[in-house]
Amino acid sequence: QVQLVESGGGLVQAGGSLRLSCAASGRTFSTYTMGWFRQTPGKERDFVAAIRWSGGSTYADSVKGRFTISRDNAKNTVYLQMNSLKPEDTAVYYCAAPASRGWGPSYMSVNEYDYWGQGTQVTVSS
Repeated sequence: QVQLVESGGGLVQAGGSLRLSCAASGRTFSTYTMGWFRQTPGKERDFVAAIRWSGGSTYADSVKGRFTISRDNAKNTVYLQMNSLKPEDTAVYYCAAPASRGWGPSYMSVNEYDYWGQGTQVTVSS
């Protein structure tokens, strides 16, 4: 059974940093794309970043230059380093993985992902 468990969320002041982790189990994810999304109440789940098995990555324009996605395939873990946080980054952050291998612009869509974590709350105060 595939499981994704996020950690590292919390309350931080604007301009601060947080690092989110996503520990995967139930399958070896080293050859799969992994993604981070975020959601605020009443809104759709939005793409944040994705990383392919080889380390190539893509970001939403709103986080480009501030967030960095990385992975440690030996630990089956994906990270999201978030710097220069803004109040508008406040959301529940979700880790996601697809059932099949692939890469491309479609991996910015929730529709490409089959497995989701429970989410971790990030709150940025002004």
